[in-house]
Amino acid sequence: MSEKRRDGFSGEKLISLPKFLFNRNPENKFFLDSLYVSHIGYFPKASGHYRNRPKGCSDNILIYCLDGKGWFSIDGDRYDVFPNQFFIIPATEKPLKYASDLIKPWTIYWVHFTGNQLSDLNESFSIKNLINPKTIPFDEHKIKLWEVIYNCLDKGYSDENLTYANLSLYYLIASFLFPQKNIELTQISSHDISDKAIEFMKNNIAAKLSVRDIASQFSYSASHFQNLFRTRTGISPMDYFIHLKMQRACQLLAFSDLRVKEIAISVGYPDAFYFSRIFHKIMGASPIEYKNKNQL
Repeated sequence: MSEKRRDGFSGEKLISLPKFLFNRNPENKFFLDSLYVSHIGYFPKASGHYRNRPKGCSDNILIYCLDGKGWFSIDGDRYDVFPNQFFIIPATEKPLKYASDLIKPWTIYWVHFTGNQLSDLNESFSIKNLINPKTIPFDEHKIKLWEVIYNCLDKGYSDENLTYANLSLYYLIASFLFPQKNIELTQISSHDISDKAIEFMKNNIAAKLSVRDIASQFSYSASHFQNLFRTRTGISPMDYFIHLKMQRACQLLAFSDLRVKEIAISVGYPDAFYFSRIFHKIMGASPIEYKNKNQL
């Protein structure tokens, strides 16, 4: 039998925020106090994981099981947890326990959150109904949202980091409360030709494409496709494609060590001077000026 333990699992990630952070008087008090992360963690294959909270917990606890199994109990009522299930335990004073399965230990992402709007949240969205584990389709976007919050807090506890992490918490909660809506909004609609065309542009960002080239990918005439695209997005396909190229160039200027000439080629402009003119026209600054101002 595995030794019972709270944490210390190989590959785990864990942050517990010091309480004094929320006892001060920060500038952005609304965003820091309404709902905020108090603890956040990732326990992979957490053999022996066990927590006993005889006085309950003043935070809401969200646990998302990605693999393996586990269980939890509230005031003696036990619930089993399986892969691709999540549950939210609302703040409670009732005895609370949760643990990983002895044979197939769970892999979990979890967040504790609280704040002066916690009661309103729990009542408005009937959080008590989410105690019973819910099965949801796997959605990598949830993991990325969790990582945004964790990585932000991992960089320090400035008001900016805390505010960004806590605002992202709302998005993370929403992705669990409305799992199907989250999938709809983060996947490309099979019925929207403009979304398909934009994805095609992104995958061919270095190419020199015409309206005819893009339209032919979807068996449309150039004129019909252009009308559909402009109706959906408000601009022409070529203008949109150029803006995508400039967005990509901005990312490379800010986050890479590539030279301007190399970036120009990577977004489909073999002539670096022409690229610089287009970039300046759209971004209001030369590539070098943008790089000096925004490079991290």
